[in-house]
Amino acid sequence: MKSLFEEVKLGNILLKNRFVRSATWENMTTEDGHLTKELYEIYENLAKSEVGLIITGYANVIKEEQPNHGMMGIYNDSFIEEYRRLTEQVHKCNSKIIMQVAYGGTKTTYNVGKRLIYAPSEIAERSTNVTGKAMTKEDIKLVINSFADAALRIQEAGFDGIEIHAAHTYLINQFLSPYYNQRTDEYGGSLDNRMRFLIEIYDKIREKVGNNFTIVVKLTASEFFEGGLTFDETRQVCKKLEDSGVDALDISGNIHGKARSMAGERFDGYILREEGYFIEYAKEISKEVKIPIMTVGGFKDIDKMKDILNESNIELFGLSRPLLAEPDLVKRWKLGDRKIAKCLSCSRCRTDEGNYCVIFNHNK
Repeated sequence: MKSLFEEVKLGNILLKNRFVRSATWENMTTEDGHLTKELYEIYENLAKSEVGLIITGYANVIKEEQPNHGMMGIYNDSFIEEYRRLTEQVHKCNSKIIMQVAYGGTKTTYNVGKRLIYAPSEIAERSTNVTGKAMTKEDIKLVINSFADAALRIQEAGFDGIEIHAAHTYLINQFLSPYYNQRTDEYGGSLDNRMRFLIEIYDKIREKVGNNFTIVVKLTASEFFEGGLTFDETRQVCKKLEDSGVDALDISGNIHGKARSMAGERFDGYILREEGYFIEYAKEISKEVKIPIMTVGGFKDIDKMKDILNESNIELFGLSRPLLAEPDLVKRWKLGDRKIAKCLSCSRCRTDEGNYCVIFNHNK
């Protein structure tokens, strides 16, 4: 029987357990994305609390492309030294850390109208109603190279790997989506064309960092609306990424704040679950690819996670808001207290002062 507290390989990383701090926007950097004392403390506490793998909050690869205030930056070399301090801090606690990188695009309401925002086509984002500039081939090349340059900085800073954020209606997800991608060139139309942008980003990153650096891709299981990316298409993207050499896949969704209320509903033939919203989708993908699958969303009960681990090929479990409420949650479970996480799923953790639990208030 597999254990949540056994070692597991993720690409070239050996993790001490199967618990992952899923990428969480803390909203606690300086104005230009540099680390603060508060952020160093957050990551050190996570590492000390037995989290096997920490995925950072998303970092922008182009300075002007900042979809949220207080997000990390990795758009030039000035970040390398401070991130090296961060990775050394985490490694001293025998945890591993990878950096998530993203281009937010039109999934934003931050400084809209004051900066250039790229999109595959001039289609308004459904939740923000923001329309971006349809990208030229030169724009596409610029963004691809920016991801690759950021990856090299991440490697030089001592991170154990990188996660490409291709989910949650950010730019790469929009290229994959038949709803947002209305292009008529080689980046639009067929699924092979729509996934070209993502594959070229991956290939350019791999060219920069070599074959021994772990690369994870985060994907949306389904866009959960008519005309959007379907689960069947996501499965095909996963197979293509495996064939391309990606080390692991992180299966998520773009239904923040709605997932728990949607539990029990069926989309694309599969049911959203209350404990692990996207488990049914991740299970199917884990049957079809040999690389590790992790998933995130709604996990609170260690006994249910153990059951999922032993009933499927899913390898890793991501936690986000439960670790805002209880940074020492994994350590508590390891020491034998297996009560479910305290997190109330109240969605009140995003505040103007940073993202922290307003109920249990650990970071204030």
